[in-house]
Amino acid sequence: MSALTDEVLRLLERATDKDKAVIFAYLREHLPLHPLEREWNTTADAILTAIARSTDLTLRGVRGILAEATFETAVLPEMEKAGWNAVKIVGDLTYDFHIQRKRTEVRIQVKLQRREQGVPKEYSKKNAAKLTAPPDPIYVVEVQKTRGGERDGEKTRPYRFGDFDILAVNLHPATGDWNRFAFTVGRWLLPRASDENLIEIMQPVSATPDDFWTGDLNECIDWLLSRRTRRLYS
Repeated sequence: MSALTDEVLRLLERATDKDKAVIFAYLREHLPLHPLEREWNTTADAILTAIARSTDLTLRGVRGILAEATFETAVLPEMEKAGWNAVKIVGDLTYDFHIQRKRTEVRIQVKLQRREQGVPKEYSKKNAAKLTAPPDPIYVVEVQKTRGGERDGEKTRPYRFGDFDILAVNLHPATGDWNRFAFTVGRWLLPRASDENLIEIMQPVSATPDDFWTGDLNECIDWLLSRRTRRLYS
């Protein structure tokens, strides 16, 4: 930092909350705006206020896209250091990110761990009883598309096995940390009882690494490439 910056920071430490509010308003007027603020001709505060007063369904959607944005800023740069390149996503696909290293390609779907009434949702005791040695607690991630519909007589909201290679679950509800993710192989997810080709909606997810979930995307890719056939806790 420059001597001027050091001096300004020292003065800010002595400033009252009212002084800081005035300074903040001044800086907001003179610093570059976020592109969305310019496009909508509004402020970040106004956008956040609108989000805060919205319905739970809207808030869930915002939290979901925040999980995707965090993956892009926190996880992808580390993968690039390991030699992976992000492939641009074009259109409405069944995965959120596509990375490539030489001839190996990996498609990643990002979901936010489910929460209800402000707390992380745990996997039902009835369903947990069907699993083999699940961790305690064991949480839930909802794996289905946001919007429903039909194509050629089939519902399009369910994911099918093969739609993505890896599921990345943002663990903010359980950990309070947006940068924490759990990864598993897509084909390891539980199928629907009515159709083995479809992925069950509510999947068990562990906030601590084990034989099915890892906090290291590189390790999960190794699991994927091993072509080992497994099912979550079964």
